[in-house]
Amino acid sequence: MDRAALETLLKSTHLPVVYHHFVTPPKPPYIIYLFALSNNFGADNKVYDKADRYQVELYTARKDSASEALLEGVFDAAETYWDKTETYIESEKLYQILYEITI
Repeated sequence: MDRAALETLLKSTHLPVVYHHFVTPPKPPYIIYLFALSNNFGADNKVYDKADRYQVELYTARKDSASEALLEGVFDAAETYWDKTETYIESEKLYQILYEITI
């Protein structure tokens, strides 16, 4: 999977999706995704297997298990491994559910 395929996958949720940031954020829930780091495998001064880690951030105004299940279902259907953390951003009054995936 590449970045374009990831974006297509995220858009299949029918939630607003953008790379990195919205100029004007829409009403939650919405998704922001961005490149986090590479986690390549290499030897002999060569990269043998490229692995890019992305952050997929789901923002909601309240705890929204349905949106989380929707996104996790899309990842699972695409056989994409994910890890998840959650935080509440007091200044924004939003929950941030952060998924880390490798593509």
